[in-house]
Amino acid sequence: MSIPGVACLLIDLQEPFLNSIPDNQSIRTRCSFVIQACGLLGIPVYFTTQVKGKLGPTVAELKDLVPEAPEWDKNTFSAWPVESLQARLKDDGIQHLLVGGIETPICVYQTVIGAHADGFETTLLSDCIGCRRSQDGDSVLRALSQHGILALPSESVFYSMLGGVSHPAFRDFTRLVKNHS
Repeated sequence: MSIPGVACLLIDLQEPFLNSIPDNQSIRTRCSFVIQACGLLGIPVYFTTQVKGKLGPTVAELKDLVPEAPEWDKNTFSAWPVESLQARLKDDGIQHLLVGGIETPICVYQTVIGAHADGFETTLLSDCIGCRRSQDGDSVLRALSQHGILALPSESVFYSMLGGVSHPAFRDFTRLVKNHS
């Protein structure tokens, strides 16, 4: 079972960045939930890192949930200029990105704006993003909403994809929700 045309892009979930975010444990937990929910629904997960050689890889607690997930290293704030990422999304038939990661007003913002400008539907997973200063994140979310980009809690997004209790993954999904509450 899969949700065609949808992928999850998790941006720069590296230890130095996560450690600078207040309540980063919540982001780790919610990203873990999202990765596992994507697995239940057959949604591919992609990662980016910012200057991996200096700042380290995606944190193991998340990457180890999907070791086969591709990861792109970048030296730009936006992941969108990474041509091999764009090519992979197009080759995989992706039209809608579910986006999480850090930091909201920098790398996440620039990536989402780039994807949106290139015609990708984008939904920010509001419980999977964060920044050092909450007021910066709030400003960015308001600006993105003016571009028609939604920011929703991950459970809302995944329940919408399930559509109802008759979905074959519903029972497993509700167990996952309970385990991450």
